[in-house]
Order: sequence, then C-alpha cells, then structure tokens
Amino acid sequence: MSTQDTTITEVAVGAAVLALAVGFFLHASGARDSAAPGGSYELNASFRSAEGISVGTEVRLAGVRVGTVTGMALDPASFRAETTFTLREDIVLPDDSAIAIASEGLLGGNFVEILPGGSPFDYAPGDTVTDTQGSVSLVTLLMRFVTGDGSE
Repeated sequence: MSTQDTTITEVAVGAAVLALAVGFFLHASGARDSAAPGGSYELNASFRSAEGISVGTEVRLAGVRVGTVTGMALDPASFRAETTFTLREDIVLPDDSAIAIASEGLLGGNFVEILPGGSPFDYAPGDTVTDTQGSVSLVTLLMRFVTGDGSE
C-alpha cells in the first residue's frame, strides 16, 4: 500500500468518525424536532428543591415529552427554585394540575412530570403552577429507612 493510499484511508476514517461524533452530539443535545407545529407557550413553577433538573430537562405528560425546562433561578426572598418551562401549544392544562420532579429510576435521570387535574378552567400562557412537588433525595430516603426515622 502506497503512502497516498494510506493518507486517503486515514482522511476517510477521520471524516466518518467526525460525522458520527456530530450525530451523537445532536442526538444528546435534543436537537431533534419534538415541538408541535404552531409553537409553544410558557408556564412557571416554584420548587422547594429542583435538584436533578436543569435548563433543557424534558417535561412529560403521561410519559410523553410535551415540553422543556427553559429557565431556572433562585428566588432570594423565598429560597425556592423558580422554574420556567415551555409546553406545546396543543397541550392545554387544567388550572388544578400539579407539577412534580420525577426520576426514571435508581440510575436514570430526572424529568418534570405533569399530573393533570380536572378543573374546567385552564392555565394561560405565563401563569404559575402552584401545586408542585420538588425532587426527593434518594440518600435522605435511605437514611430514614436505615435509622428508622419517620419524622420530618
């Protein structure tokens, strides 16, 4: 094999590896199209603990991705995590719906779960969901189990 053949082979393999890396990056960053045609709208929620979620975390309803966390900030007055998320425009939530931070399992990541209510009135864009449940620390649960402490 000549030097020119080796160089061409190395360039081809390098291009294939680069294309594969770009594909993995796009998949991991969530660049795939998951939004409904027609846009989305924002809602807000305040959590005592937003551990395990960040900007870009999925928002799910019945296990289906319907939105994304778009902003997080600490409220210095209440010491709560103020979270902003977008939902697909075709998802209309009753105004007694709840928002919880859920886990995919012991080794899985966290996501924001919507628990729909039954009210005849709906949230409008920009409204704040008041019924929230923050993340639960697995370490805290295990310590309660080991020590037998049921209080708190």
